[in-house]
Amino acid sequence: MHTFNELGLAEPIVKSVAEMGFETPTPIQSKVIPQLLEQITDLVALSQTGTGKTAAFGLPLMSILDFQSRQTQALILCPTRELCIQITRDLQTFAKYIPEARVVAIYGGAGIQGQIQELQKGAHIVVGTPGRMTDMISRRKIKLSTVQYVVLDEADEMLNMGFKEDLDTILDETPEDKNTWLFSATMPDEVLRISKNYMEDPLEVTVGSKNSGNENIEHVYYPVRNHDKYAGLRRIADYNPDIYAIVFCRTKVETQQIADRLVKDGYSADALHGDLSQAQRDHVMKRFRNHMIKLLVATDVAARGIDINDVTHVINFNLPDELENYTHRSGRTARAGKKGISVALTGPQDMGKVRTIERIIKKKFTRGNFPSVQEVRDKQLLNIVQGMQEMTVDQEQISGMLPEIKEQLESYSREELISRFIALELKRLPEIKPSGIDESGKNAWDKDPRHSGVKLYVSLGKFDGLERADLSELISNMTGIAQADITISEVKNSFSFIQVAPDRVSEVIRGFKGQFFGKRPIRVEIRAEGSADTSRLRDRKFAPKRKSYGSRDDHRSSGRGSHPTYGRSARQKSYSR
Repeated sequence: MHTFNELGLAEPIVKSVAEMGFETPTPIQSKVIPQLLEQITDLVALSQTGTGKTAAFGLPLMSILDFQSRQTQALILCPTRELCIQITRDLQTFAKYIPEARVVAIYGGAGIQGQIQELQKGAHIVVGTPGRMTDMISRRKIKLSTVQYVVLDEADEMLNMGFKEDLDTILDETPEDKNTWLFSATMPDEVLRISKNYMEDPLEVTVGSKNSGNENIEHVYYPVRNHDKYAGLRRIADYNPDIYAIVFCRTKVETQQIADRLVKDGYSADALHGDLSQAQRDHVMKRFRNHMIKLLVATDVAARGIDINDVTHVINFNLPDELENYTHRSGRTARAGKKGISVALTGPQDMGKVRTIERIIKKKFTRGNFPSVQEVRDKQLLNIVQGMQEMTVDQEQISGMLPEIKEQLESYSREELISRFIALELKRLPEIKPSGIDESGKNAWDKDPRHSGVKLYVSLGKFDGLERADLSELISNMTGIAQADITISEVKNSFSFIQVAPDRVSEVIRGFKGQFFGKRPIRVEIRAEGSADTSRLRDRKFAPKRKSYGSRDDHRSSGRGSHPTYGRSARQKSYSR
């Protein structure tokens, strides 16, 4: 196996890598770096996230470029501002002993004037997101005519995010004789199209199987009803005292709700989503990197760009709408050769998705069982004992008190001291609420999935431009019920079935009372047996009132699906997933 000294890198680069503590290249680095140093070529490299792709292209770039020239020689495109910032920091670290090297990050969500000024000072390497790069091109603030190398990092994700036209615009501004290095976790048709249109006889390097998952990740699903998912998340966190995890949700609203509930319940948590300013997102990420946050609740905006080697768990509170994104989510753990666990909290509607993901990643999920309260307590106590064994004792600090302490404890046997220590620590441990997940670790799915909630008919469906995530957010906004407490059983063309806990039925019905979608009244009916306090509501239909979202003239002119808040098609929605 190669070492970094044997790859042919420039001496200043080898020195900086050694200071970073890296000795042995990852498989993708071993295969790619010598090839890029030895020959001028286009490259397609397929490897999972967390396998060291940034160094695979960054280290050879730093060895090849002419830093005595002021010209921009390399352009790196990536999908998110988080990844853009991370790549820039990594390249600057690689160039620690090349003081004249200038790397400039160009991304949205930050002041464009400051970035323009940085470009005017000169940049050997520009790292950018597609949207901000096209903005710079349209303003004529960046010239790409001298670019010799273009790197497309996470190419599949850029295309998933809808940057196809932006990529075409940017690449058309670069010279035809440039070298293009394409790095991707998967190889969908659109990535293949880019390789054919913008590359000439590229060298292909694959680490692992195409479109497969990281072998160091264990994939586990926990069957649980939607309204018990939060309780399941807490049970998993309680059972893993050293957990350092990213919890993925579908929408910004749900992300903030879950993070707020975790903080309220005493967990070290925070949210990362598109409604935060760049300064807020940087602050959250800094706290997470410094382990001040143990549970980072995020939308898929954070699925890329979080390059932290010791994330223990990725928890899918909801599976992603684009199932290929599961690979990118799970790739946030098991980085740099470490092992990790990817957890999916799966409702009844998700089992088909689990089977599809298994085909994508070419690995089987194992079914997880929530630990009992006693198992959680045992695990937490053992963690305390282990911490006690590993701690360093400052004898000088405690020496003055030792004689008196020994005198007070000398009447106790070894067994009594241990028992009292355990009893004291048990009192200090946080309360484990059995709500949703009971003392034995069972939830409504395990007990009787047919009667775990009340089934409701809602007169909204796909004809209204609503998919599962849209309907869940709509119901949450109108009723005040957290999305975690709502199960979307089925979404048909003109209606849907949802399921909520018996004690939440009245809230749903009140929330929809008198509401319209466009000019059409929304109907809600109970379609399953519920509890005693909701049985009187069975089959009741509310006559809608036209005051909810606009005047009568508004409703008359709007037509189906034109509701000012919810009546747009799913593609026009501003929801962030």
